[in-house]
Amino acid sequence: MSKINGFVGRRNFLKFVGLSTLSMGTLTACNEIITNRSEIRIPENNPNPNPVSAEEAKRRLIAGNRRFVNQNRQYPNQSKRRLQSVSNKQYPYAAILGCADSRVPPEIIFDQGLGDIFVVRVAGNIATNETIGSLEYATANLGTQLIVVLGHKGCGAVSAAFDNQPDDGNINSVVDDIRPSLSPNSRTRRNSNRNDVNDDNNAVINNIEYQARQLQNNSQIIDKLIRDDRLKIVGAYYDINTGRVRFLT
Repeated sequence: MSKINGFVGRRNFLKFVGLSTLSMGTLTACNEIITNRSEIRIPENNPNPNPVSAEEAKRRLIAGNRRFVNQNRQYPNQSKRRLQSVSNKQYPYAAILGCADSRVPPEIIFDQGLGDIFVVRVAGNIATNETIGSLEYATANLGTQLIVVLGHKGCGAVSAAFDNQPDDGNINSVVDDIRPSLSPNSRTRRNSNRNDVNDDNNAVINNIEYQARQLQNNSQIIDKLIRDDRLKIVGAYYDINTGRVRFLT
C-alpha cells in the first residue's frame, strides 16, 4: 500500500476499506447506493498498533485544555525527534472538526503536538462531503476512535445563519449548511433550555449537535464504526473569552 506523507493513495484507501468500486464522494453524497450496511467492509482490527479509546482521547483533550486555560502548557510532541518519528506514519488519537476561525486553533487550545490530533477546519465546522471524507480517512484508515465537533462562541458563520443575512460569494454555501440546524425540526430537545434558538450561544450549540448528526447520517463508514462501538462523536463548545472547552453531553 503506497503512502505519501503519511497518507494512503485514494485508490489504495478505497481498496483498504473494501470500496474499490465506489468513489468516496459518491459514497458520502449518495447513501442510497449502499442500502445494506453489511456491504461496508472496514478492517477487522484497528490500524493503530496502540489504539486509544474514545474515553481516553477525551480525557487527554480535557487535560490539555486545562493546561492551556491555566497557562501551564507542556508543548508536548513538538521536538525534532517527534517530527522524525511521525514523518512516515501517523496515528492521531482524536479527530477534530473545527471552525476555520483564527482564534480557535485546536493544537494550541488542547496543548497538543505533531501527530496527536487529526484536524479538519472549515467555517462553521460544517459536515461537507470533503470534511466527512477526511474524517472517514482518520477513523477507518488511521484508527482514530473519537471525533470532536468543535464550535465556538462568536462564530461569524453561525451568526450569519441565525440573523439570516446573505453575503457575497461562496460563503453563502456555508451559511446554507448551518441554517437547517436552526430550524425547529432539527433542534436538540434533550434539554428544555435549548429548545428555542434565542441567541448566538444556543445557535452555536445547535449547530454543533446538528453537524455531529450529519457526520453519522451522511457517512456509511462513520455510521458503521459507531454501530460497531469503534467510534464516538462528541460535541464541544469553546469560549473565546476564557479559552475553556466544554464538552456537550
